[in-house]
Amino acid sequence: MAGNNKKERVIIIGAGFGGLRLARALNGTDYEVFLIDKHNYHQFQPLMYQVATARLEPSSISFPLRKVFQHSKNVNIRITEVSRIDTDARVVYTPIGDLSYDRLVIALGCTTNYFGNAEIKSHSFPMKSVPQAMALRNRILKTFEDTIVAGPDELQSLLNFVIVGGGPTGVELAGAMAEMKKNILPKDYPGVDFSRFTIYLLEGSPHTLNAMSEASKIKSQQYLESLGVIVKTGTVVEGYDGNIVRLKGGEAITTRNLIWAAGVTANTLQGIPATSITRGNRLITNRYGEVQGLNGVYAVGDIAYMVTPKYPNGHPQLANVAISQALFLARNFKRELKGKPRLEFEYHNKGTMATVGKRKAVVDLPGLSFQGLFAWLTWMFVHLMLILSVKNRLFIFLNWMMSYFANDSTLRLMLKADTEG
Repeated sequence: MAGNNKKERVIIIGAGFGGLRLARALNGTDYEVFLIDKHNYHQFQPLMYQVATARLEPSSISFPLRKVFQHSKNVNIRITEVSRIDTDARVVYTPIGDLSYDRLVIALGCTTNYFGNAEIKSHSFPMKSVPQAMALRNRILKTFEDTIVAGPDELQSLLNFVIVGGGPTGVELAGAMAEMKKNILPKDYPGVDFSRFTIYLLEGSPHTLNAMSEASKIKSQQYLESLGVIVKTGTVVEGYDGNIVRLKGGEAITTRNLIWAAGVTANTLQGIPATSITRGNRLITNRYGEVQGLNGVYAVGDIAYMVTPKYPNGHPQLANVAISQALFLARNFKRELKGKPRLEFEYHNKGTMATVGKRKAVVDLPGLSFQGLFAWLTWMFVHLMLILSVKNRLFIFLNWMMSYFANDSTLRLMLKADTEG
């Protein structure tokens, strides 16, 4: 296909941070680009917890793909799932038709990791997509409605919320729920005693935010405990039947609501040989982003496992890494069009951060860590700048300001299809 003066076709599977940024970087080039995703929008995962806790509407963190590329002449959108790929024939198979490729970029990202526990998977709530965040929002709000008519034996199990996973998602969700308890629920439900509303955060490692600096680990836990969250580190969940969370060591917590934020595993794709896959289902790549053993196949973002001198165990699964890899790959693709040699990738750490609540956040930058109000303002600024559209930035900023000054939000709507319970 590359011959006969035809444009080389690049197929990108996944419109997350990596896939979308790559497609945008190749917009207007001499490549014919197909961007495939099962959703017709890009979702901004770092703010998903704010959708789940009714602080933001899903439209604020979702961006229609066709809107992003409506003026593009070389980027094509296909809304479908990929059934399988054939790396020998260079074909991507989908329910709406098959596409041949010259270069294939896999940017499928990750899904929730239940560590093989089917019981937990069937009874807990994940939060890896906008529909899942909306389902969790509906569940949280419905639980509060149920407390009004609950009997004394049932009430405590409704008022216990257990969040598993002390990474940024779990910490931010726990902080947001603690602020709901303090500022919103007593006003919405004056007849319910929310002093019994208990938020547990369970983490298997010794600290919350275990991948961050020592100061951020310690401060994040202090912030959570000051908000009334019960933090249990070094705690492993063995099972959950919908009513009782069983912990390793014999302890149990009664709850109707278990939120699972305890880890991720890369999404799988039929047609990738086992020799190209490593732990966490990640695809082994060289420093050009090429998947091991496959010609013309690349991987970027959370699904890619690239060993470099600075990152001998692969890169962290962060949005900044995905964006950097996508821009690097686009740069090499453009260099190849001009007959220039490719460059090798190395990630330059831009820092990590998490927010726990109003004026409470932790930030780690290269050589610098800080916490508190300035960290919180930094977190807000960085996340606003990562949002794709000016309109969405404005909506989010206005929501945040109204929430800051009023200690309230107006978005507590249970939006369900008529077929839902």
